[in-house]
Amino acid sequence: MDTRTADNADCALLSSGDCLPLARVLIVDDHPFFLFGITAILEQEQLAREVATVASVADAVDDLRSRPETSLVLLDLTLQGEAGLSLFSELEQIGLPVSVVVISSREDETSVRAARSAGAVGFLPKSAGRRSLLRMVQRVSNGQLFYPSLPFPSLSPEHLTPRQLEVLTLLADGLPNKRICQALDLTEHTVKTHLKAIFTHLGVHNRTECVAEARALGLL
Repeated sequence: MDTRTADNADCALLSSGDCLPLARVLIVDDHPFFLFGITAILEQEQLAREVATVASVADAVDDLRSRPETSLVLLDLTLQGEAGLSLFSELEQIGLPVSVVVISSREDETSVRAARSAGAVGFLPKSAGRRSLLRMVQRVSNGQLFYPSLPFPSLSPEHLTPRQLEVLTLLADGLPNKRICQALDLTEHTVKTHLKAIFTHLGVHNRTECVAEARALGLL
């Protein structure tokens, strides 16, 4: 497909979005280069009448309180020092309904599932191209979900089991292995086996990293 054909296809894609341009898009991300790039695309393609950016969940909440007409939030999964998914609980507390699409450099199945469980209407990897962004905005603007299939390895680690989630929760509460054994009526060997499986699944090496990663992914 040559450049003109691709451009025509994108124009046709955008023209099919009855709700475009969006009134306002808020991008929550702390990477200036990415913010510049995605803002430029949204403005060049006239996907939104206004594009605003903030770098933290607290700033996003303040912005949305003052600008409730915001149509769409593009939320980075991992912000500096905080979990992006915490925005969902904040929005629920203040009773502000707004569509949120998670954008992330992570493309693993756990991250996608965490975003969907939190209430995101879509998931867009940061590695996605311009056309994927256009498709996402078009679909979400029409009230559809946007969860494109990602190339997960066929032999990816299994999801955490209900028992492993129980161990993870007690670990996050600060309980040592012996207390976890008592609480769940398990042997110490079994608890260590579950912890090893959890560490492997989350790609971490110690208890502190494990809890931080689990919270970032919305597992806690």
